[in-house]
Amino acid sequence: MRATAVDWLQQHRTLPGGRMTAEASPLDSRLQLADCAAPLEVSMPGNRRLTARVSVSVHCPVTGGWTVRVPVRLKMLTNVLVTSRPLARGDGIGAADVHVEERDVAGLAYGYVAALDQVDGRSPARPLNAGTVLTPGMLAGRQAVRTGDSVSMEASVEGVTIHADGVAMGAGDTGSRIKVRNASSGKVLDAIVSGPGTVAVLP
Repeated sequence: MRATAVDWLQQHRTLPGGRMTAEASPLDSRLQLADCAAPLEVSMPGNRRLTARVSVSVHCPVTGGWTVRVPVRLKMLTNVLVTSRPLARGDGIGAADVHVEERDVAGLAYGYVAALDQVDGRSPARPLNAGTVLTPGMLAGRQAVRTGDSVSMEASVEGVTIHADGVAMGAGDTGSRIKVRNASSGKVLDAIVSGPGTVAVLP
């Protein structure tokens, strides 16, 4: 039964492109089961997602047949994106900031990020240490402006639109309020992100 549970998991629940190691725990030595005259049926209750510890149901499908839950310890190894350096909230994430490592994802309750195109244009929602496995919940929305970007500032003064160069001191998508520094005067201003690389200075 232990071997049947492990074989079923490896055949039916392995991640595409990944690999699994599974070890069934010893069963209760007091179990007394009759030999099954039919092939055993295997399933996972509720078809739950895989975690580091799962319970696999092994059933003898005959009249009066038995069902045993087999506890199994799992490792689900697959390639994930890991931060290569510390990242601050609002930093843009590019190819130089992450790398691919094979990690055990069975214990990652909040998922993981597998490819760079999944983070393109996005930024950390909170500071991240180097060596952190990226999960979807760690990523903020896509950013039209990122911290440190050169931006075109627009200000309306008595009906006249004035343009100036600035530097973003925060990050945000269109409609977000951030602070910008005027590149000429050094003055810090409040602004609304109006599009990629463009902000509207608030009065």
